Amino acid sequence: MPKQSSERGKLWYVIHTQTGHEESVAENLKQRIESMDMETKIFGIMIPTEKKIRIKNGKRKTVTEKIFPGYVFVEMIVTDDSWYVVRNTPNVTGFIGTGTIPTPISDQEIQALQKRMGVQEPTVAIELTPGTPVKITDGPFKDYEGRIDEVDQTRGKVKVAVTMFGRETPIELDPLQVRQI
Repeated sequence: MPKQSSERGKLWYVIHTQTGHEESVAENLKQRIESMDMETKIFGIMIPTEKKIRIKNGKRKTVTEKIFPGYVFVEMIVTDDSWYVVRNTPNVTGFIGTGTIPTPISDQEIQALQKRMGVQEPTVAIELTPGTPVKITDGPFKDYEGRIDEVDQTRGKVKVAVTMFGRETPIELDPLQVRQI
């Protein structure tokens, strides 16, 4: 690797691995970090995954899938030694970057990825207030009109009072299922 100073500091980088060996690369890398005293240069290892619902034989099954098969994210300070430890881990085929110089991933990309993975829970900001007239835009009550009865910020839900069959009925909905009228 060409000489590179550690002035850039701690950043996330992507390493390319043999597909299907991401977990073994992460485990081997953790062991190598400890055995080669690299705790001050290599800080985090992440295999981006997300949960998906698959329907098989009429049954719902939640599975965890890799977002980027064949890639592992590593948070590190790039020096000749840390580069060597990562690059020579079994089943690692190289860093993503120009030539032998790894290209760092921006903080925004890492935050978006962590949000997608559920590492960082997205916050729900509901801008509706009780008494606001709304129209339901999705679900079994689509096109019904009602008014907001209650807003639950912690659960990210709204309760809408809808008049049907001659009486008012409360319906709990996602804020994305209603729009203000």
